[in-house]
Amino acid sequence: MSAIFHREREKKASPSPSFMGQPGMEPLEGKESNGAVPDCNGGAPAPPAKQQQQLEGADALRYANILRSRNKFADALQLYSTVLEKDGTNVDALIGKGICLQAQSLLKQALECFTEAVKVDPSNACALTHCGMIYKDEGHLVEAAEAYQKARTADPSYKAAAEFLAIVLTDLGTSLKLAGNTEDGIQKYCEALEVDSHYAPAYYNLGVVYSEMMQFDVALTCYEKAALERPLYAEAYCNMGVIYKNRGELDAAIACYDRCLTISPNFEIAKNNMAIALTDMGTKMSLTIKPNFSQSLNNLGVVYTVQGKMDAAASMIEKAILANPTYAEAYNNLGVLYRDAGSITLSVQAYERCLQIDPDSRNAGQNRLLAMNYIDEGSDDKLYDAHREWGKRFMKLYAHYTSWDNPKVADRPLVIGYADAKTLRFKDKVLKKGGLWRDIYGIDEKKVASLIREDKVDILVELTGHTATNKLGTMACRPAPIQVTWIGYPNTTGLPAIDYRITDSLADTPNTNQKHVEELARLPESFLCYTPSSEAGPVCPTPAISNGFVTFGSFNNLAKITPKVLQVWARILCAVPNSRLVVKCKPFCCDSIRQKFLTTLEELGLEPLRVDLLPLIHLNHDHMQAYSLMDISLDTFPYAGTTTTCESLYMGVPCVTMAGSVHAHNVGVSLLTKVGLGRLVAKTEDEYVSLALDLASDVYALQDLRMSVRELMIKSPVCDGESFTRGLESAYRTMWRRYCDGDSPALKRLELLADQPGSTKEDLDKTAVKLADPRVQRANAIAEEDNQAPIKVNATPEEGGQPQIIMANGVSSPADSQALIATAQLDQPQIMVNGVSSPHSTSGRCEMNGHSSR
Repeated sequence: MSAIFHREREKKASPSPSFMGQPGMEPLEGKESNGAVPDCNGGAPAPPAKQQQQLEGADALRYANILRSRNKFADALQLYSTVLEKDGTNVDALIGKGICLQAQSLLKQALECFTEAVKVDPSNACALTHCGMIYKDEGHLVEAAEAYQKARTADPSYKAAAEFLAIVLTDLGTSLKLAGNTEDGIQKYCEALEVDSHYAPAYYNLGVVYSEMMQFDVALTCYEKAALERPLYAEAYCNMGVIYKNRGELDAAIACYDRCLTISPNFEIAKNNMAIALTDMGTKMSLTIKPNFSQSLNNLGVVYTVQGKMDAAASMIEKAILANPTYAEAYNNLGVLYRDAGSITLSVQAYERCLQIDPDSRNAGQNRLLAMNYIDEGSDDKLYDAHREWGKRFMKLYAHYTSWDNPKVADRPLVIGYADAKTLRFKDKVLKKGGLWRDIYGIDEKKVASLIREDKVDILVELTGHTATNKLGTMACRPAPIQVTWIGYPNTTGLPAIDYRITDSLADTPNTNQKHVEELARLPESFLCYTPSSEAGPVCPTPAISNGFVTFGSFNNLAKITPKVLQVWARILCAVPNSRLVVKCKPFCCDSIRQKFLTTLEELGLEPLRVDLLPLIHLNHDHMQAYSLMDISLDTFPYAGTTTTCESLYMGVPCVTMAGSVHAHNVGVSLLTKVGLGRLVAKTEDEYVSLALDLASDVYALQDLRMSVRELMIKSPVCDGESFTRGLESAYRTMWRRYCDGDSPALKRLELLADQPGSTKEDLDKTAVKLADPRVQRANAIAEEDNQAPIKVNATPEEGGQPQIIMANGVSSPADSQALIATAQLDQPQIMVNGVSSPHSTSGRCEMNGHSSR
């Protein structure tokens, strides 16, 4: 879990397309905005454009530095060249020109500039360091180390040279170690730490070497030092867990794996290792605890759940309930099992039974709300009422702030805070752009609220909703004057302390009847932005041409594939002779779930032989290439796909979706419309069937469409991070101006819902309903929404967030039942070596809580 704060830049500059809606760059003094090392060039206000041609000497150089600091490299390059035409030995101009060329990946020309600067000024640490950077980028580690060392010798206080030298020495150490020169490798790691005693990867790689040498005490010390220097070092925690597990210290091993998976939820090796440790713990418990002891049975159920052995898990948890009919946590865990198996009604009933026993169970309360989204078609206010009631009850547990010291200046730079575990992968980018990062793992939510208040965050954004690892307790404290929920959950949070919910006009139409506790803030295009995985691979020809039959498919969460969805899919398949259906999701590793799914389709007239069921695919490249198995993607309803739809389109597979009356139903409508495939949006089930049949009727037209969809998507607003960021920042600015004018939706709501003398429960309920009425919200809609747009992420958070499962005795699973894969066949944990990460991808698709769902 992490909190990200960034400070908004000057609005005159063009926006940066980086993650977290990072605004445009302000003039920088003494540091580079493009990741280059700092130099001594200062910044000053830029003269008007018309005067640029008249600039000479120092003025031209100063203005070139300003342009470069704003990432306007071509313009800066022209000015540097002008200076050098008159004075070819101007070191500052040579360095500035080299940085511009380097930023444009013109490394050979850049190196020439830096080399020339060194000839003129052999002790210039900045130029020497840039030479080292280029050598490293080209794989010349020895030359890079020499250049960095010369920079340190020239200027021992030049911090950048030391930092880069430590990196290169560590890389050299790994190269030597892999070549069989272990002792030399250790020597390089030690040299790296002599240069920079805080460089965590050097400690980590020493830990790997000593682990391989079976010097586990020394290795553990190295890993601990790596984690101390870099608290979010997932690989270090994973390897510490391996050592503890091999020693038989299962509690310590599980704690390390839990920490690792909190940092990196898609870390497959850690998932496997966690499952092995839990299996060992379960075996140990079953041998040492009475077989009818409810906690032991529940914990064994959790072990089987994380292994994907759903039948065995259900048996254990049901026995736990028989042993103790008032065991609330067991009912919650049973609800998770039912949800994973696609039995949503049974899942909700299990959560409700847990809440009857323990009305304050936060896990069951939030899991219930999440599950209800899978079957809500918006025909009544039942789901809204459930969220609102949860929010009212939850707010009573937290005192909330009603005033803040944040200056009410409408157009000043803003501090935006993001609190969520999924943001961990963007830490380096945030810090490089001048943002603030706080690790809030394990910190009480009320304490987190105090930290946010101390940091004077203006707008606090939560990205999780009612899914695992959420910080709604922090939001309930209202530590920031404006609070927003976005992208992580397809419905209202129900929390009166949150002002806005970010969406768009297609996912939540202006005339929607769906009620929200928050006020809707609509972005001008899509409410999300998708960056395709670099591991996706090429678009493959539509398989129908070579197969001779059409294949329909879906890679959505099984919980979304409701009985009604199966009925419609069966109609399509039965109407297309010889067609096939391919469905992929994790629960299909369980035979009973596969059989149930096939039996249901068979009862609807579709022969099991025409259906292919695929389990989880671990490698992101393989997962993306699995789209080559299908010709046409079929969306789910009333809870549509998000990441699955984006992936399908990027791999060229057209997707048929259906519009509905709630946000979860309309996500596909938003995506397809913005990509330019609005013609594939159906309004009814009959139209959905008709659209699928039309696509299947002409495989050559389908092939032409397939070859064009990726380009359509890349050029669409769905992949336009820069415009998205501008729109999102515009939305934030509008919210802030409203606050400065005394308009705060949450404060109004909290005041009206407060227990005032003479107010009855009925009066308060009527007030809440009025505030949530879409017509009232439309009347108070954001005035500048036409000027808004979103933030670019490596992968849109997956739509089906995961519930949380509970183990007794304070031992928790790594967040949820889908976080780990089945590992029954493994008898030894896997260890990270040489800093090489597990096969998960930071740009792979994610669940709403960051867990892999491939």
